[in-house]
Amino acid sequence: MKAVAAVLREPRGPLRLEDVELDDPRAGEVIVRIAGVGICHTDLGACDGHVPLPLPVVLGHEGAGVVERVGADVTALQPGDHVVLTFDSCGACPTCRGGHPAYCREFVVRNSSGRRCDGSVTMRQGDADVHGSFLGQSSFTTHALASVRNAVRVNDDLPIALLGPLGCSLQTGAGAVLRVLAPEARSSLAVFGCGPVGMASVMAARAAGCTTIVAVDPDPGRRELALELGATVALDPEGVARGIRQLVPGGVDCAVETVGTAEVVDAALASLASPGRCATLGFRGPRNRIEIDQGHLLMGRTLTGVIEGDVDPHSFIGDLLALHRTGLFPFERLIATYPFEEIERAIEDTRRGAVLKPVLLMPGA
Repeated sequence: MKAVAAVLREPRGPLRLEDVELDDPRAGEVIVRIAGVGICHTDLGACDGHVPLPLPVVLGHEGAGVVERVGADVTALQPGDHVVLTFDSCGACPTCRGGHPAYCREFVVRNSSGRRCDGSVTMRQGDADVHGSFLGQSSFTTHALASVRNAVRVNDDLPIALLGPLGCSLQTGAGAVLRVLAPEARSSLAVFGCGPVGMASVMAARAAGCTTIVAVDPDPGRRELALELGATVALDPEGVARGIRQLVPGGVDCAVETVGTAEVVDAALASLASPGRCATLGFRGPRNRIEIDQGHLLMGRTLTGVIEGDVDPHSFIGDLLALHRTGLFPFERLIATYPFEEIERAIEDTRRGAVLKPVLLMPGA
């Protein structure tokens, strides 16, 4: 099948729209006609070479669209089904069977090797390989090859072009709150960094019944939006740990850190009560050394890393859509749309913080 894809040929290089030939779906695979795809900071990190992918490569991992073809033995999906694409997992290892597919033992090879598990590529240009399978999909393209494991069926009365971010950034922030930290009703929670992941954490904290939700971000516009989405107070990062303790004597019960720097992780830990729990979500590449004050941990505080919200997307994306129907997860307020051919402008706007969650719309979407 022919497709048009945004191809990266060198680190920090441009993404150029080029014709590619998509492989036929094999057993367990599907081809999805992409309606819309979000741009995530993980895509930007891959563009900059922080994810060691072979080149040329097609990125994109927040795709959503309509199933167009299915491979052999695929019964869970059929042509015409609307799906949100997410990360891939094997479904058979102990962590997958235990309900933690984000920590699948085959996660790296399935999501960041640029190939299928057997070493084959999913796209070509003539005799030349084009690497794909990024987060099991490579959806910066008009058509993406995915599997039944990472294609989540959704109702066809939903705005499919806008749903892709549910498959990564939004489930990451919301899952960290609702599934990992799981704060009790009337508890307190602080969110450090109000990008799309942080905003999802704010909305999830509201849905969980937290009565004190502190949003921390240097951008006044983002602080204002966080207040509209459920935060009860919004603070500038300057002196934030002290400010939080003035607001919440003893510190907050939980914190979510979405930046990934030592300074922000330290501030998040310092804002906690004893005991208290902090989830770190900020991704700055697979090697990102930070130092923390052991005294934070000795006081009974916990720091845990979270990937993809530690959720099963096949159930959790439906949970988020249910919250959306009640008005508790209005994720569309984070989204700005761009035509697919303006992908470079969308990336630049993302890098300079002009938009929260850009979504590329495919022709005809």
